[in-house]
Amino acid sequence: MKLFRRKNSNIASPGDVPNQSALAEMALWVIHDGVIITDKAGIIKFINPAAVTMTGCGSPNNATGLDYGLVIKLESKEGRELSAAENPLIQAIQNNQPLDSFQCCLIVGNSDKRIPIAVSVLPSENNQQDRIITFRNITKELEKEGEQTEFISTASHEMRTPVATIDGYLSLALNPQTATIDERARGYLAAAQAASQHLGKLFRDLLDVTKLDDRRIKPYLEPVEMVGFVKQISDDHLNRARAAKINFTFGSSEPAAFDSSHRMEQVVYGFVDVNFMREILDNIIDNALKYTPEGGSIYINVRGDGDRILINVTDTGIGISSNDIGHIFQKFYRADNSETRTIGGTGLGLYLVKQRVEAMGGRVWAESAFGEGSTFYISLPRLTNEEYEKRMIAVRNHEMQEQLARSNQVPQSASVAPQPASQPIPQPTLQPISQSISQSTPPTSIIANQVNVNQNGGIK
Repeated sequence: MKLFRRKNSNIASPGDVPNQSALAEMALWVIHDGVIITDKAGIIKFINPAAVTMTGCGSPNNATGLDYGLVIKLESKEGRELSAAENPLIQAIQNNQPLDSFQCCLIVGNSDKRIPIAVSVLPSENNQQDRIITFRNITKELEKEGEQTEFISTASHEMRTPVATIDGYLSLALNPQTATIDERARGYLAAAQAASQHLGKLFRDLLDVTKLDDRRIKPYLEPVEMVGFVKQISDDHLNRARAAKINFTFGSSEPAAFDSSHRMEQVVYGFVDVNFMREILDNIIDNALKYTPEGGSIYINVRGDGDRILINVTDTGIGISSNDIGHIFQKFYRADNSETRTIGGTGLGLYLVKQRVEAMGGRVWAESAFGEGSTFYISLPRLTNEEYEKRMIAVRNHEMQEQLARSNQVPQSASVAPQPASQPIPQPTLQPISQSISQSTPPTSIIANQVNVNQNGGIK
């Protein structure tokens, strides 16, 4: 295969280049990882036996010449169909960009079997601009990770109680109404309390991570007007931005010191877990504030991009190096340089962000250069105006049904038994976001954000 020939063949001994190529091809035929090579249009040129077995395509001849999407059919880890916009494999192939170990499920042929895999893409250096797709079965890795998750969850739960007790006694010692101490002792106790609170946050984050990892927490999706909702969350950080003397702007790419009054003209509807969204944005904005020096700027924006919602948080802070940018969403990863060592953190914040965004059918990524600031992007499925109205009607109907059900109930102390309603009240269930709007019934609560809008406008 020409892909694996050495570039400097003129310095090799006679017969060396064919041997190297033959060895490379032999390795592809015996390794356990699936390897597929496509041209720039995504047509399969080569598939190794491991990929044939994992995809269930039968033989290499059955796959060669087909579009890779007909052979590599993916679902999310939760078993949800991946749209083109949220499928990083498609993005990597189309844009000739690398992809590193995206975890998902591979659908085996036309069967109901699913294999958890980590898929990567490496653009080749040949003139044809071929793409090399590799994927490996991660079933055993996930089993080991599950055991680790169970241990972390148990340990974190057990240690939260003594840490909370320590923090409580430190609070009493620092309270002038319950204890009298000198200033030196006060400083020692304040430092101890800060450390205990940091430890408590670490345990809370660990529990949050493990609960979503083993699917004990599922997103509770609601129809939300996203521009007003994101502004509401960002406004909670205004006082901290003012104290740090950082320019904080919502709905604009131009600096405007502490200006949160920009008119929002685009209406963007989403179907999200509002608690997840608050955690996501709080983590990203908190990072932007921590790593942006005095006099810097932070810009937050929300806009509709076709069938997606695109949220960005841009800062003029210290930025992220090229060595770190590919790892920042990994569990416990923290960039290690002179700028970050003095700033505390658990290394879980961005992992939680990625975890929660993907649970809602979204994608998160960062663009940055060290010393030049960073931009974090969140892409989520978007609802049309009609879909939003249908979901809102379903929410209001369900709330009305619950009120009727409560009004038909009589306290247990009453002598008269409660009378049944003349018509049974249906109990709606929340369907996955990928299902049809007519089949989906959202939960009872809803965030109502009222903003002055123009349907055809754009965010300024």
